[in-house]
Amino acid sequence: MSAAIVKADCLVRRHDVTAPGGRSIPEETAIAFTYGGTTHAVMMATPADLEDFAVGFALTEGLISAEDEVGDVEIVETDLGIELRCWLRGGLQDAYAARRRSMAGPTGCGLCGIESLEQASRPAPVLDNALHVASQALIEAMERLPGEQPLFRETRAVHAAAFWNPATGVMLAREDVGRHNALDKLAGALTRQKIAASQGVVLMTSRISVELVQKAARMGASILVAVSAPTALAVRTAQHCGMTLVAVMRGRDYEVFTHPGRILEQVSAHVA
Repeated sequence: MSAAIVKADCLVRRHDVTAPGGRSIPEETAIAFTYGGTTHAVMMATPADLEDFAVGFALTEGLISAEDEVGDVEIVETDLGIELRCWLRGGLQDAYAARRRSMAGPTGCGLCGIESLEQASRPAPVLDNALHVASQALIEAMERLPGEQPLFRETRAVHAAAFWNPATGVMLAREDVGRHNALDKLAGALTRQKIAASQGVVLMTSRISVELVQKAARMGASILVAVSAPTALAVRTAQHCGMTLVAVMRGRDYEVFTHPGRILEQVSAHVA
């Protein structure tokens, strides 16, 4: 299987001096998702944690609702890329085939295989759980995240999506060159390990767009935290589905955009 990290030679300029050097960079390859022999989407992604990617992508794209609805996952590497061959159990395969016949085709990152503009803006499931998190614990969880990013430490060129449970301190992270891919891999890892996303917080190293809110909601996560800012549509979607959206988290500073009641802290006067 292709390596996730590649050593590349380069010229390095430091302090007005140029010399031969090298850098670890992440691999990126075409990965095709097929269901019942039919290609659903092709993503450019890091060739790691591919079983998690296959299950998580099916889950966050709404093709399945549980791991046991996916049969065997076969990983086939070719000169052109990697094919993840999946089979859906029961009537799901027939339902998928019927849906596939009406598809216009993939449209882009995070929206693969959609059938229409209406489906692209489909509502996220409404979240309702009693999870509350102390602000200090949330800060400490995000501070731990770099330690769970081995690919980033070597390459400085990948995103991470992580899950943190405030009760047990469990931290599970997945990395990829694509932020959507990293979240799909995390969804698959949680599903395969029988961990409920509703019992913890999803942490992201990227900005938050609407697709990430939709995917996290389908996972059942009611709190989503990111180091960068969200889009306006992401905020509206999080508000509508009952998700607490925390963003621009840098050190001890952050901003809560929706449903702040889940974050336990002393609220001070308004800061412009």
